[in-house]
Amino acid sequence: MSYMTVRMREPMLTALLMNAQGNLEKAKMNVEIYLESPVGIGEHSDVLGAIEGELDKICKAEEQIDIINKYFKA
Repeated sequence: MSYMTVRMREPMLTALLMNAQGNLEKAKMNVEIYLESPVGIGEHSDVLGAIEGELDKICKAEEQIDIINKYFKA
């Protein structure tokens, strides 16, 4: 690996992890909002479908975090 690649590896991995963690927290918060006040979400007539969509986002973010930690972090 070149010096530039080594130097950029950790900041790139950190940025990817932070993004996945942010997406995870955002989706979790959306699920909590749907669970606490489903009638207050006017644009979603299918609350359960909306929650399923957020759960899919949680799964994706957790998978990304796990993969980065398993395969790319030293």
